[in-house]
Amino acid sequence: MTTQGTQPDLLYSEEEEALRAAVRDLLADHCDAGRVIARTESDTPYDPALWKALSDGMGLAGLLVPEALGGQGATHREVAVVLEELGRAVAPVPYLTSAVVATEALLACTGEDVDALLTELASGRTVGALAVALSTAPDGAHRTVRDEDGLLYGEVTGIADATAAHVLLVPAADGGLYAVDASAVTVTPQISLDLTRPLATVTLDGVRGRRLGDAGPAVRRGLRAGAGLLTSEQLGLADWCLTETVRHLKERKQFNRPVGGFQALKHRLAQLWLEVVNTRAAARNAADALAAGSADTDVAVAVAQAYAAPVAVHAAEEALQLHGGIGMTWEHPVHLYLKRAKADSIAYGTAGAHREALARLVDLQAP
Repeated sequence: MTTQGTQPDLLYSEEEEALRAAVRDLLADHCDAGRVIARTESDTPYDPALWKALSDGMGLAGLLVPEALGGQGATHREVAVVLEELGRAVAPVPYLTSAVVATEALLACTGEDVDALLTELASGRTVGALAVALSTAPDGAHRTVRDEDGLLYGEVTGIADATAAHVLLVPAADGGLYAVDASAVTVTPQISLDLTRPLATVTLDGVRGRRLGDAGPAVRRGLRAGAGLLTSEQLGLADWCLTETVRHLKERKQFNRPVGGFQALKHRLAQLWLEVVNTRAAARNAADALAAGSADTDVAVAVAQAYAAPVAVHAAEEALQLHGGIGMTWEHPVHLYLKRAKADSIAYGTAGAHREALARLVDLQAP
C-alpha cells in the first residue's frame, strides 16, 4: 500500500492491528517462554502444534499465496505483522523459511507442479525450505548440487528448518530449481547458536527432483523477501527486550527506590527506545516496498537489514545486562532472544554486506 503511488505507508491499518492482536493472543496461549525453553532442551525444538494453530487454524502460512491456489492473497505488510509477533515470542516455527522464503521462491516459477506445491505450503500441512545457507545474502553466491542423468548429487550446509521440512527447493548447477522430497535426502542437524531455528546439512546422493524453474531469480526473490521481512522479526524481538527491561527496572529496587529511576539507566533505555522506533520505520518501509513491488525495494531491504540487525543484538544485550543476575539464568527467556538476535544478525547477509549492497545501489562507493 502506498500513498499517491510514491510515498511509503509506514502506519499499521486497522486490519493489521486486528491481525496482530489475534496472533499475540494465540502465542500467549501456545508459546509461553517456559514451553520454548523446554523445547530447546528436547530433540524437537520445532513446535508442530503451534505451527498447526498458525497455519491451519488462522491460515497464516498462505498469506503470500494467491487465493486461487488456496492462499489468503495478502501482502508482505500482513506477513510483517505476523513476524513481529513471532519475534516477540521467539516462536519455534518455520514461518520465515516456509511461508516466506520458500513460498517467494516458488512464486518466481510457473507450472502445474509449482501451483500444486504452493497450495500445499499455503495449507501448512507441507513445510518447505529453500536449500540455501541461511547466511546467504540476496545477491550472494550460494552452493549448488550437480545434476547427472536426472539425479541430484551434492551437499549443502546451514539450511534453516531443514529438519522440519517435507520438501526442499534445491538449486542445481544446471541453473534449475528442483523440488526434492525431504525423506529422500539425508538431513544432519548442525550445532547452532539459535536453538529455536535449527540448522542442518542436507546430503543428496542420487535423488530425483522435479524441476520447477530457473534457480537464479527464484533464489534471489526468496532471499530478498527473507531479508526484508526478517527485519520485522528483529523489530518484534527488540521491542520485547525493551518492554520487558523497562518493566523489570520499574519493579526492581535498590536503595529503596526503583532501579529504573537512576539517570544512567534512563539514558540507556532512551537510546534503545530511539533505536527501536527507527527500526520500526525501516522494517515497515521494507515490508511496504515488497508489497507494492516498488522500484526501490532493493534499497529499502538493504537499509532495513543494515540498521535492524545491530539494534536487535543491542536490545538483547541490554536486556541481559539490565536484568542483572536473573538475566544470566537458563530459566529466564532473555538468553533465547540474545541467541536469536545474534543468529539473525548474519541471516540473509550481515549488516556490513547490506551496507556494501546499498553503496552499489545508490552509486556511493567507498573511498
